Amino acid sequence: MKTLMTGLAVVVLFGAAGCEKKSSDQKAPATNAASGGNPITAPVDYLGAAAQAKRVSEKTVDLAALRQAIQLFYAQEDRYPRDLQELVSEKYLGVLPPPPAGMQFKYNPANGEISIVPKP
Repeated sequence: MKTLMTGLAVVVLFGAAGCEKKSSDQKAPATNAASGGNPITAPVDYLGAAAQAKRVSEKTVDLAALRQAIQLFYAQEDRYPRDLQELVSEKYLGVLPPPPAGMQFKYNPANGEISIVPKP
């Protein structure tokens, strides 16, 4: 009986130790800031995330197409185009893709680098 009581006391002590309050230093795992975690708003959260992913992928694809056209122009003409319209006039591109809303293309004809930057 004494060993049973000792064993029970050990279980209670270890059980209580596992239930102690966690320190405030430990943070909850990070969640998506756009998602409220509410099942009622989940469809809206999903559609917003899908729209954001679409914008990012279009920006990436358009920038990659422009870079490829610039490199092809350089390989064939042995110089970088003076401006992005020269890619269209020389038939390296059908049309210039529009930059994302509120953004513009920044092109450096000296080295052929192109990027997307916010409009001033």
